[in-house]
Amino acid sequence: MEGALVVLAAVALGLAAGATLAEGAVLVPFWRSLDPEAFLAWYRRYAALLLRFFGPLEVVAAGLALAAALVSWLAGESGSGLLAAAAVLAVLVLAAFPLYFQRANASFAEGTIAAADVAAELRRWARWHWGRVVLAVAAFALAVVAVAAAASATR
Repeated sequence: MEGALVVLAAVALGLAAGATLAEGAVLVPFWRSLDPEAFLAWYRRYAALLLRFFGPLEVVAAGLALAAALVSWLAGESGSGLLAAAAVLAVLVLAAFPLYFQRANASFAEGTIAAADVAAELRRWARWHWGRVVLAVAAFALAVVAVAAAASATR
């Protein structure tokens, strides 16, 4: 059970990291290529879909990382520290939402941001997002190392 949970956590963290990386590499440049009014219309139309996709993915990844770290720690496994660090990073990815993204996303979805301010806010959004990508990729990498450590310990 513990090994499967660690692998499941690593897979979920990998999916979350890949999704955030794709968002930064594909969606953000697309958004920045649009004129402000077109971007706001696009975002208004798809904001709920983005939240329904990214929200559960990130919550599940963080939850599985926390569960795997706890189970691994209780079992006295050597990879529990790596999993704990991965879980902390995954929680930090989540924490970025109320710290910045919730307000910024709402201003886009509700159109409360002035069109003249959209470009600057998208630059800020991208900086915050790439910070989140770094955290997500690091969490995934730590989980992969923990899986490898667990696999080598069973040999």
